[in-house]
Amino acid sequence: MPWLGNKCGQPCYILISMKSNDILWKAILEDFFDDFLRFFVPNADELFDFSKGFEFLDKELEQLFPPDDDNFSPQFVDKLVKVTTFEGNEECVFVHVEVQGYPDKDFALRMFQYYTRIWDKHSRPITAFAIFVDNSKGFHPTEYRTAYLGTEVYYKFNTFKVIEQDDVVLEASNNPFAAVVQTAKFSILNNKKGDQQLFDNGIDLAKRLLRKKMPKQKIRNLMRFLVHYVHFEKHEMFNKFVNEIDSLTERRTTMGIQEFLLDRAEKKGRNEGIEIGVEKGMTEKDLEKNQEFTKSLLKSTDFSPLRIAELVGVSEVFVLKIKKELGL
Repeated sequence: MPWLGNKCGQPCYILISMKSNDILWKAILEDFFDDFLRFFVPNADELFDFSKGFEFLDKELEQLFPPDDDNFSPQFVDKLVKVTTFEGNEECVFVHVEVQGYPDKDFALRMFQYYTRIWDKHSRPITAFAIFVDNSKGFHPTEYRTAYLGTEVYYKFNTFKVIEQDDVVLEASNNPFAAVVQTAKFSILNNKKGDQQLFDNGIDLAKRLLRKKMPKQKIRNLMRFLVHYVHFEKHEMFNKFVNEIDSLTERRTTMGIQEFLLDRAEKKGRNEGIEIGVEKGMTEKDLEKNQEFTKSLLKSTDFSPLRIAELVGVSEVFVLKIKKELGL
C-alpha cells in the first residue's frame, strides 16, 4: 500500500477526484474516510486527529477547477478534504479516482496541474494519491517530468491500482476500506459476465463482506455501494439482487429492542408525512450527499419513492420533495 512520505501537520487537505460513478465514490469515500486514511497510512492514528472529523471542501474545488462549458467533459477533481493532525503544519493529499478506468496519456500532467493550483491557493505541503479502477494492466502512471534548457520539474504521487491488489490480503484485512476495494475489484472483473453468474458471484461477495466487523451504518453503506456498482443487463435481475442484498443486510444488522422501537416510531412519523429521523439530524454535508444520490436514483431508475428512500436512508417525504423539485 502507498505510504505518505511526509509528516502531516494541522490541518491536512486531502483531494479526491473521479470521472464516472462519481456519486457512489463520493458517498463511499466520505462514509469510509477514516478507514481510507488508515488503509493507506500505517500510522494514521499517530498523524491524524480523527476526533476533529473531516471537512469536505467541494465548493472550493469548483472555484479551483471550474468545469468546461461542455456538459459532457469529465470533471476530474471532486474532493478536497481538510483533516486535523497532531502536528503544527498543514498537509494535503490529492486522490484521483478513474472510476471509468481507461488509459489517459495526460493523467500525470493533470495531477501536476492540480498540485500547482492547490499550492497557489493554500501554500502548504501537498501529498497525492491516484486510485486506478481501470482494467488495463499497462496503465499505471506514477510521476510527471518535464525539462527544458536546464530547468526540470519532477512530481511523484502515490498510486493504487485496484486490479493489482491481492485478494487474500484484502479478504484478511480488518479495515472496512479493504471491503470497498474488494467491491470495486469485483465489479471490474465481473461486469462482463452473464447476469446469473454476476448475481451468484455478487451474493457470495456480499456474504463474505458481511462477515467483516464494522459498524452497522457502514455495512449498509457498503452494501449500497455494491448494489449500484455492479451492472446487470436485465432490470429484473438487478431487482432480485437488490432484494437479496437487503435480506442479507437485514439479518446482519438486526436491531436491538431499543433501536427497533426508535425505528418503528420514526417510520410511523414518516407515514404521517412528518420529516423526522435521518433528515432531522443531517449535517449540511449529509444533506447534500443524500440529495445528490436521491436525484441520481430518481433520474436513472424506475424505483418507487419508498424504495429510493430505503436505499438512501431517508424518509419518503424527503424523496417526494426532491422529485417535485425536479419536475418528475
